[in-house]
Amino acid sequence: MTTEPTTAEQDVMWPPHSLRHQKLANAHLADYWTVTKPEVNLLIVITTLAGFCLALPAQSQQFPFLRLVHTLLGTLLVASGAGTLNQYMERRFDAQMRRTVRRPVASGRLNSATALRFGLLLSFTGCAYLALSVNPLASSIAFLTLTSYLFIYTPLKRKTPLCTLVGVFPGAAPPLIGCAAAAGRLGSEAWLLYAVLFLWQFPHFMAIAWMYREDYARAGYQVLPNGEERERWMVWQTVLPLAALAPLTIAPMLLAHNRALYVVGVFILSLGFLHYGAQLALRRSNMEARRLLLASIIYLPFVLLLMTLARS
Repeated sequence: MTTEPTTAEQDVMWPPHSLRHQKLANAHLADYWTVTKPEVNLLIVITTLAGFCLALPAQSQQFPFLRLVHTLLGTLLVASGAGTLNQYMERRFDAQMRRTVRRPVASGRLNSATALRFGLLLSFTGCAYLALSVNPLASSIAFLTLTSYLFIYTPLKRKTPLCTLVGVFPGAAPPLIGCAAAAGRLGSEAWLLYAVLFLWQFPHFMAIAWMYREDYARAGYQVLPNGEERERWMVWQTVLPLAALAPLTIAPMLLAHNRALYVVGVFILSLGFLHYGAQLALRRSNMEARRLLLASIIYLPFVLLLMTLARS
């Protein structure tokens, strides 16, 4: 004959109501954090910071730390809103892919209407914050980046492999926001950083597209062509931008007679990045794609750091 468990046993078997409630609340907050794509936002903040530092006038007597904080916070809000709205727009397709099926909106943990409101709030708050605390130019660039990413690039992913070419335009914009915030205009430093990030995105995206090509195809995304064109498309969009990236980053430093240590550092990083891109082009395996992806994540912040130090 069974008996009811004692109160002590129940406490061991089940957490108190308040503890369960706290765990649910923490999980819900974690979903709000995850839906903003924090791993992407980290790179956005880094590139915005580089743009800000490189565009500061040489005669500046004091570093505008408060303006930098405003710039990074506003950019982070807009980027978080873009990430949230992207997951709202692609929730049905994310649910069909192994790598995205557990995203908060795709899995249903976060209500789609709630995600929409949250994304709109973050986006418009970020644009308004930049306009009021930094300047209208930085806010305008952020707004243009947000809208082109959501309403041009995102739908194109299901229509044509040219989506990558379209997507790199808004994807390269964060340094422009930083430059506009620091100098109030877009000078040569802004466009140099824009070009670096523009080219960097191709091998970075191709590594992801190759690793998850079956996933993308299952969900109906056209990030790579079908059939025999797929490999050639991946190879050319990986190797050609990498071949152009090295001289683009090194030449301005040489022309400015920067210290050799920084030039050598950028050269080594560019050579390593090119090496992993070439390995993917030759072997076309998921392992090489993962290595290229890791190399891209290492390359960008360190090259931007060296470029910034070389200017100081």
